[in-house]
Amino acid sequence: QVQLVESGGGLVQAGGSLRLSCASSGRTFSRHAMGWFRQAPGKEREFVAAISWSGDSTDYAGSVKGRFTCSRDNAKNTVYLQMNSLKPEDTAVYYCAATLGFTIGTVTAASGYHYWGQGTQVTVSS
Repeated sequence: QVQLVESGGGLVQAGGSLRLSCASSGRTFSRHAMGWFRQAPGKEREFVAAISWSGDSTDYAGSVKGRFTCSRDNAKNTVYLQMNSLKPEDTAVYYCAATLGFTIGTVTAASGYHYWGQGTQVTVSS
């Protein structure tokens, strides 16, 4: 069983930065591909970023490419999302997710993930 807990959300002005963290309780963290998704009010959940089990491969949504960086520290069972140059349209609840088991490469579809965190709110003011 894998439990995920996000932290680091908050209120920031446009152009600012935030760093989200997602801590896992599972002992098999290093075997899972991880992802970040977000959901704004009235909108569907959308893919933000993904990282492979080793951290060697990453994928990003076009809307965040060049501004967000996903990384992981397997020794700390934690995945991060560094968000720079934030825009009001980045406002959403951000969720981290883990695949069911060992996965090669990155996973960009929500259906590819089995475990989800409770989410953390990110609000960007203009």
